[in-house]
This record gives sequence, C-alpha cells and structure tokens, in this order.
Amino acid sequence: MSDASARWRTTTHDWAGSVDLGHLAEIRRNAGEFAPGGVPHLVLEVLAYAAEEAESTGAGHAVVTVHADGSVSVADDGRGTATRADGHGGFVKKPVMSTKDLRFFDFPGVQRLPDGHPRRGVSVVAALSEWLVHTNRRRNGSWTQRYERGVPVSDLTPIPDDGTTGTTVRFRPVEAVGPVRLPDVDVWQYLSVEVAR
Repeated sequence: MSDASARWRTTTHDWAGSVDLGHLAEIRRNAGEFAPGGVPHLVLEVLAYAAEEAESTGAGHAVVTVHADGSVSVADDGRGTATRADGHGGFVKKPVMSTKDLRFFDFPGVQRLPDGHPRRGVSVVAALSEWLVHTNRRRNGSWTQRYERGVPVSDLTPIPDDGTTGTTVRFRPVEAVGPVRLPDVDVWQYLSVEVAR
C-alpha cells in the first residue's frame, strides 16, 4: 500500500492493508460458521454488495451464472469496486476480497442475509474459494485480479473498457463448502437478479 492509501478514509474496509492473512485463515478454519448452508450463502454475500449499489441508485441488475467448471459468477451493473490512483501512476482497489468488512465481520448481529444468517462480507467468499477472479469496471478504468483462497496471486491488471460499469465476481468454492447450489435470489427491493446456467 502507498502512503496515500494509508490516509484514505476508512468506511467498509481499511485501505491501509491489502491482505489480512489471519482473517482469511480464521474463515477457512470455521467454514461452517462463515458459510452456513454452503454455496447459496456465498452467493448471497456477493449479491449483498450489488444490492447496496442498486439501493444507492434506485435500481440495479445482477446475473448469477453456474459455469461448467464448477464455478459461480455474480455480475452486476453498479459503479464497480472503489479504485483510486495511488499517486505514483498506479491504482489501488479497496481490499474487499482479502480484509474484513468492518461493518459486519466482528458484528454478526448487525445485518442478516435473506437466508437468515449473518452477513460477514465478500472476504468470506474469497477465503472459501479455490480461486476467485474479481473484474471491476468503473468510469475511470477497468481492472481484473485473481485470488487463491483469498490471497491475491496477480496484480491489479488493467483491461480494456467496454463502456459499462459494474463488478463481476467469479469463484470456485472449496469442496468443504459443499456442492454448487443457488439461493432463492428474488429477495431485494432494488435489485433484479437473473439466474443463468
């Protein structure tokens, strides 16, 4: 992290740290606690961010897809994950995948997902996935980054803009989470969700 990122205002995640290995290890040690009900809960964790985006703008759309390789993707049309210039010619993405969501992780009673279980944040999804690819499209650029069990294994890589904004999270859950099943996703007032196979 740059000196600039250490001074950025902390809202949902601490910009000063990019990876919290202890946090990720805790999730992996307690998969049943952090992913009750398995893959459907992980999908709801990702959709919760898309729902926040949709609520802030009054409407939104997300597509949940089960892929032949056993992975699941959630693609939304929101603003994209916050990404800032680091002052040295590069960009820094809010560390949502590898650090705790400060609003929920240590406060499991604060918000519940539609399955009735506590919301903890998308780092739960990253930690409990063999791999995860986060593709992020914003008005100031587009990037992708790959993670394995929550740890980034690639840099934040620029990709061509396609004229859209939004976030796509594609992940393959670890075997311990159970088989790929999807939740009933017709659950948020502002977000329309489409399921594809």
